[in-house]
Amino acid sequence: MALGSNTKGYETPNHPFQGERIAEESNLVGRYGLKNKEELWRAQSELRGFRREARRLLGEAQGDADEAEQEGEEFLDRLRRLGILSETDSIDDVLSLEVTDVLERRLQTVVYREGLANTPKQARQFVSHGHIVVGDSRVTAPSRKVATVEEGDVDFDETSSLADELHPERAEGQE
Repeated sequence: MALGSNTKGYETPNHPFQGERIAEESNLVGRYGLKNKEELWRAQSELRGFRREARRLLGEAQGDADEAEQEGEEFLDRLRRLGILSETDSIDDVLSLEVTDVLERRLQTVVYREGLANTPKQARQFVSHGHIVVGDSRVTAPSRKVATVEEGDVDFDETSSLADELHPERAEGQE
């Protein structure tokens, strides 16, 4: 993102009071356990950046998808590594991505989906309180993107009280 140091990393909606958009945003904030709509707007801005890059590559190749994929190989590899695109997806698929594709790759969501927490909000709390490690490093940023190769390395920190399987806050049926 080519933003200056004193610039927000996201854009707010152009029309602040649209009932349908507000309801949709509130639904996503609740479903993914986000702290506030700013986190959703950050994900939307990140997605806009992906789409912008795909359009730029397609434009430079004058609509030739194969040539655009050659040019944007690093870009596509990055999205595949993050799990936003599957191995078979092409540059055209970047344009049809949804904001949920980006939100699904957040550490908070991965912790919830892996069954380490009962709710997305609890997953966020576990991450921000330092109970979660990715590989060998403790991570306290719920918004951190988890690469597909790191997904199996997400677990409780062994020094955390939550590492005890009998801890009352552990997700039901978690071993």
